[in-house]
Amino acid sequence: MAAFEYVVLDAKGKQNKGVMEADSARQLRQMLRDKGLMPLEVSPATERHKRQNTGMGFNFSRRMSALDRVLFTRQLATLIGSSLPIEEALSAVAQQTEKQHVSALILGIRSKVLEGHSLASSLREYTHSFSQLYCSSVAAGEQSGYLDRVLENLADYLERQFESTRNVEMALFYPVALLFLAFAIVGALMVYVIPDMISVIEDTGQTLPWFTVLLIAMTDTLRDYWWALLGGVAINVMLIRWALSQPNIRISWDHKKFSLPLFGRIARSANAARYANTLSILTSAGVPLVEAMNIASEVVSNTWLRRRLVEATQTVSEGMSLKVALDNVGQFPPMLLHMVGSGEQSGELDAMLGRVATYQQAEVERIVSTVVKLFEPLMLLIMGAVVLFIVMAVLLPILSMNQLV
Repeated sequence: MAAFEYVVLDAKGKQNKGVMEADSARQLRQMLRDKGLMPLEVSPATERHKRQNTGMGFNFSRRMSALDRVLFTRQLATLIGSSLPIEEALSAVAQQTEKQHVSALILGIRSKVLEGHSLASSLREYTHSFSQLYCSSVAAGEQSGYLDRVLENLADYLERQFESTRNVEMALFYPVALLFLAFAIVGALMVYVIPDMISVIEDTGQTLPWFTVLLIAMTDTLRDYWWALLGGVAINVMLIRWALSQPNIRISWDHKKFSLPLFGRIARSANAARYANTLSILTSAGVPLVEAMNIASEVVSNTWLRRRLVEATQTVSEGMSLKVALDNVGQFPPMLLHMVGSGEQSGELDAMLGRVATYQQAEVERIVSTVVKLFEPLMLLIMGAVVLFIVMAVLLPILSMNQLV
């Protein structure tokens, strides 16, 4: 039985969309007619998602969001932990969601499971919604017989990741919105208000102070060449994106990030937290250490660090300890190395990795929160200086005119 997405007309002529399971599209059309509905379109849900994953479609809304993935994982873990078969658990989760594309995706996974595929291989059909970490963890859970525990660990990991991302976005929303509003107001003043005031000042024939001369030049440039300024910004952005797409330039830039003040500390802690968390989940799920290191290195965003981690994985496969291999990478915090060494000696490596990942993630959130809090008064100072410059450029000539009178 496969999942199909359909579009129908009801008795009032209104279009409705939905997802249903049937043996074939023909059977589904007959089922819809029996309900008094006129089917307009019936298509397999799995094919639509495959087109999206292979680049043949452009409907990005069909990708499962981070929050939907958290809810799916948590609900599936609860149902499987209650001894419910996987296909029934997937059906229950699909009925629980209110989003049609998410329900279609889950029913597509259920169809693959009913065909005899494992849950992990079914999830790999939807690479835009489920990462390699997710699929490998599920595969390890199925092999070890502890799928519910693995899903619980995955749900905890996804929830922490979602919460940290949302906290940063919420913290940045106010200062970024205020910054755009301030630039819009200043730009409107310089284009529509300041030129009229300056023309009045120029008609007096007096010598203008350098404040006013500079403001006139900036206003004329902004009014006459705004298209060139926007084009220059767009070209620079494209050039930067092109440069970072080149492997050698990207690796050099990613290596340089670690030496930057403050940003280097954020990059170091963020990558360490992601790597340690992934390694903790995989090792606790029973994945061999070398295989877990291979998967964990793929989730690291820094390309230079990823290359060094591949080398570290090779040395571990040759018999070197994990602590020494990560120490040779050179960009992991000392606490992570000490915790890994302690975990190897005590036999609780997965637990130690989970603790250090939580600490490193909290460290990243603390640094980012501090930077955001410093950004707000800094932005106010900058905008205050801009306003003061404009006021001085306009008021000084006016005061000079009053003295002449």
